[in-house]
Amino acid sequence: MPTPSPEIQAFATGFPVFLLHAGVTVAILFAAAALYVLLTPHREISLIRQGNSAAALSLGGVLIGLAIPLAASLKASTNVIEIGLWGAVTVVVQLLVFRLVDMILRGLPKRIQEGETAAAALLVGAKIATALVVAAARS
Repeated sequence: MPTPSPEIQAFATGFPVFLLHAGVTVAILFAAAALYVLLTPHREISLIRQGNSAAALSLGGVLIGLAIPLAASLKASTNVIEIGLWGAVTVVVQLLVFRLVDMILRGLPKRIQEGETAAAALLVGAKIATALVVAAARS
C-alpha cells in the first residue's frame, strides 16, 4: 500500500482537532446564549415567538456579539481550555454591555418587551462594537 501524501496525512491528523475545537466553540456559543437569555430580565424567546422585533434584534445581537470573539479565540487558541476561558470572558463582557446600555437608556428590558426597536438597535451596535474590540484584543 502506497504511503499517503503529506496533505492527506496532515488532514487525517488535523481533522479530529478541527472537529473538537469547532464543536467546543459552537457548544460555548449556544451555552453562552442560553445563559444570557436566562440572566436577562425579559424573555427573548417568548417575545420573539409573539413577533417582537426588538427582542429578535437583541438576541441576534447577542449571537453575533458572542460569535465574533469566539471566532477570534478559535483562530488564536491552541487548545480547548483556552477557547473555554475566552468564551467565559466573552459572556461576562456581553452581560456587562447589556447592563451598561440599560444604565444609559434606563429601562432597557421594558423597552425591548414593548418592541422598541431603537433601543434594541443601540444594544446590538454596542454588542457588536464591543465584540470587535474583544476579538482584536484577543488576537
